[in-house]
Order: sequence, then structure tokens, then C-alpha cells
Amino acid sequence: MISKLRITPRWIIFSLDLLFSVLGITIAHLVRQSITHASYENSFLLREVIFVLFSNACIFYLLQVHTGIVRYSGTQDTIRIVIAILFSMLMLLIVKEAGLLHPMRRDYSRGIIAVYGSFAVLSLLAYRFIVKYVFNYLNRNQQLKRYVAILGAGMSGVTTKKVLDNDPNSRVEVEFFIDDDSNKIGKQIERKSILSFEKFASRVKKSNISELIIASYSISAKRKNEIVDFCLSNKIKVTSIPPYHKWIDGSFDYKQVKGIQIEDLLERAPIRIDNARIHEEIRDKKILVTGAAGSIGSEIVRQLVRFQPSMLVLCDQAETPLHSLDLELHEMGMKEHTSLYLADITNEKRMREVFEKFQPDFVFHAAAYKHVPMMELCPSEAIHNNVLGTQLLADLSVEYGVERFVMVSTDKAVNPTNVMGASKRLAEIYVQTLSANPACTTRFITTRFGNVLGSNGSVILRFKQQIETGEAVTITHPEIQRYFMTIPEASQLVLEAGIMGEGGEIFVFDMGEPVLIDAMARKMIRLYGYEPDRDIEIKYTGLRPGEKMFEELLSDGENLLPTHNPSILIARVRTADPEMIQYAYQDLKQMIMDKKDEHSFIQKLKKL
Repeated sequence: MISKLRITPRWIIFSLDLLFSVLGITIAHLVRQSITHASYENSFLLREVIFVLFSNACIFYLLQVHTGIVRYSGTQDTIRIVIAILFSMLMLLIVKEAGLLHPMRRDYSRGIIAVYGSFAVLSLLAYRFIVKYVFNYLNRNQQLKRYVAILGAGMSGVTTKKVLDNDPNSRVEVEFFIDDDSNKIGKQIERKSILSFEKFASRVKKSNISELIIASYSISAKRKNEIVDFCLSNKIKVTSIPPYHKWIDGSFDYKQVKGIQIEDLLERAPIRIDNARIHEEIRDKKILVTGAAGSIGSEIVRQLVRFQPSMLVLCDQAETPLHSLDLELHEMGMKEHTSLYLADITNEKRMREVFEKFQPDFVFHAAAYKHVPMMELCPSEAIHNNVLGTQLLADLSVEYGVERFVMVSTDKAVNPTNVMGASKRLAEIYVQTLSANPACTTRFITTRFGNVLGSNGSVILRFKQQIETGEAVTITHPEIQRYFMTIPEASQLVLEAGIMGEGGEIFVFDMGEPVLIDAMARKMIRLYGYEPDRDIEIKYTGLRPGEKMFEELLSDGENLLPTHNPSILIARVRTADPEMIQYAYQDLKQMIMDKKDEHSFIQKLKKL
């Protein structure tokens, strides 16, 4: 019922403001009379009342003091009221000093103006905040409340509480704050206690907390996982506030508080990269990015934009995603520094045309077929695109004097057990053999990393779709493990590795600890508020053709060397005979031309 009340008309607020102003000047005189016992003529008081009434009417109207919605009164309303009353006091002082109200100026004291101003400010603010408090109290008490705790007793936590308190639709009552800072524990914020997480955990059974809102940006991924695991085991929902850059006008709305995502729990400490060196190398250069519309390619483009290249050539055969990326760059003001190039990297005529037209200084090669099951069905396409497509780009890079060629590879190229991994390993070998040629001036650098969170075809996206539709979550094997990395950090490392490389290296990224897919799926189900094996079924479908139980970062006979960036290592790999590789690629080309059956391509891959 209270939520359906109409907003109080402005004329009522305007009238109340004037009433309290008049009451203020009257009380000021009564206070003075009680202190000095001086008599005061009613005609003088009446003149001041009339003056305050009319002068404040003008001031309040000009400053729009009465236009704010009372139940949402805040800092801006307070500032307007204070300024209005200061103007009113100044006007009253001027006319009194000029003797316009009291020609004899008898029985006059500036203290009257001070008392008037103090009472007027306090009364105008008081009735607003009383209305605000009563409205919120009635509104909250007639609705079903949810009791929450806020993790983080800093600025973000305090802001979160204010957002919840001021939103009549939140139906939330903050019970207490949680923080790991020993200097804050035991203190209070707005009469809400600050507890350690251990104290919270000890009393969680007795409390009625149904939700924990994470309002801390400094919490580590490990600590966040511990807290989320505890909350999920105690049937407590976990949500988080948006990052600062997504706040609107310095604040955020309760609707922006979202459930915690599995991606938030798989993140690691931020990676530090040498931005100065990258900027120095990239600035004013012409750069070709293949696979520019894909998950990794598009993020590489977004990262490159920051370093002010003279031209970015975006090459992809996917028309719609490429167009979407173009619109995004246009909004970023980069339209004049980008050029779209819709083409298949295996089309020699089109690829030669792009090198001839743009004369790129750097090539970031992210175009590839990457879905393991699809490539098992179509090995000829894997070879045509991943192997021969890379060969064509690499050869053109040498021919046109490209400075650096950075290839995006995968951990599936390590001891490959599937067609996709084998095709990427062959591409790695080819660019290494070119780099080993003393006559080659192009620096060929390979970057190798594992699964990327949120990329097209990611297992996480598949799990989300299954959970949201109520389907069974399908996992190939209960013991299968994978490495994960976020798209931005993978792209950042590709840039830094590409710049630091001297040529011929295979850079391996620190992927952290491998993640058990079964455990990840179960946690995702709980994050959605369901119980695994009860609300959402988990099915084990068996390993797919070519699928490994555990991904590897190094092949047999390889080892790692450190770099200045602890997140980037160099793999010392076995070298291949360049002449043999050239013959092998000629055979693969001939097999494509002869349209050999798919089994023949698999046999050739195994042999190589």
C-alpha cells in the first residue's frame, strides 16, 4: 500500500518550507525575549515574518528547493537547503542593517538571524528525513525481508549498504559487515557491526542471513573461493557488486548486484605486463590480425588499440562478428585507424592482396579451427586451415618483410592425441623452421596456452546453457582436468610475448593449477541455487575421440626457461629438419588437391 502512495505535490513541500521558515524567525525572537526579557512590538515581528515569507518564497523557487522527492532526500537536497537559508539570512541582515524593517533599529540583535538560520536549516532537513525514514520503515516492514551480510567494510561496502537502504524494492536488510582487516573488526558502520569471517562462520547457523554480497575488489581468488564454498554449503546465496567502471554517475543500482559467476572464481592475480615496451613497439605500426572476430582475436584487437598503431587490419571470414567488432571500434573512435578484410586465410589471392595493399609490420595470427570433435570429423579442413593457412601467411610475411609474426597456438599441440592439436603442432614446427633460416628477417614467435574462459565453444558456456534450461550437465569423464585463463589476460600475454620474442621461441603461459571439470560443474550448479544430482543431473558421456584426460604444457623432451615476466616461460622444443618439413607440406597440399579421403589425412598426421 505504502509503495502505491503518490509523490507529495510540490506546492505542499513549498508551503511547508515557508511555514518552517516563518516559524524559525518567530522562535528566534521568542528565544531572545526569554534571554534578555526585552519587550518587542508585534508590528516589528510581523514585518520580519512578512519579509521572510516573501524573500524565502523567491529564494526557494529560484533554487528549486521544493522539487526534490522527499523520501529520496540526499546530499544535494541538503546543500540546496543550506544555500537557500544562507541567502535568506543575508537578505534579512541587509535590510535590518539598512533600517528598512525597523527605522529605530531598537531591540535588534544579529543573534536573532543566527538562531533563525539554524532553526530553519534543521527543521527543513528534519522533516524531510523523518518522512524518508518513516516511508522506508513502513515500506520494508510490509514486505518480506531478506537479511544479508556485506563482505568488505570499505567505501564499496558502505555504498552498497546505502544503495540497499534507499531502494524500496530491494526488500533487503543489512545485518552486518564482514572484513579481514583486524583494524576494522569489532567496530561499527551505521550501527552495523563489522565481524571477521571466522566469527560470521561460527554464528551463521543461528543467523537468518540468506545472502552474502561481495563488495570488495581486493579479495584474492583463493579467499573468494573459500568464502563461496562455505556459503554454498550453508545454502547462502553469493552475489557481487559491479566494478567501478560500470557504476553510473559514481554509483550503482541494486539491479546491478549480480550472482557470482564461475569465471570470478577461476580468476588469478592480475598479470603485470610491460606496457611501456609494448607501446614503444606497437605505436605507429601497421598490424594485421587474422581471426580478428574470434574470442582471442577480437580481444587482441582491443588491447592493440590502446597502443596507438597507425593501422589495424582485421581479417576474418566470419562476416557478422567482424561487422560487430567494426561497430565497437567505431564507438571507441578508432574507425579511421582500422580496416576490415573479409577473407579466408587459405585463399592465396586474397592473402597476397592484403599484404600488398597494407604492407603490415606485425602479424598476429589467431585464425584457426579449434573444436576438437569437429576436426576429428574433418581432418582435411584442419590441415587446410590450421596447417596450410599458417604456411601461406608465414611465407607471405617473409616475402613482404614483416617484422614480427606472432602465432596463437594451444596446449593441445603438446603430445597431440587429436587432429586439432596435431595440426597446430605442425603449424608451430613450420614457423620455427622459417625462423631458423639465417636469411629470414621476420621474427616468428609462437604463444601456447590452454582453455580460455568465455571463449566461443567454452565448456563453461555449454554448462550455463544446460543449467539455465534445466538439462542434465554433460561431462565426458569424472576425472578430466583442464587449465583455464581469462580472455583479457591471455591476450595481454600474447602481446607481451610477441614483443619480447627474438624469433623461434615457443612461449608457454603460466596457467595456474588445473581445474577438475566435475568440481567446476557442481559449483556452477550451486551458484545457480540448485543442488547437483538432485535438481540438476550430471551425466558422464565418455571421452570423445582424441580427447585427453589431462592437458600438458610441454611435450616429451621439452623443458622451460624463465623470462622477466613470471607468467611467461620459454619452451625449449625439439627442432625439425626444414627440408623434411617442406616436403611434408608439399605432400599435404597435393593431398588436398587430390581430395584424398579423411583417413589418409589422419595417417599422414600421425606419421609427421
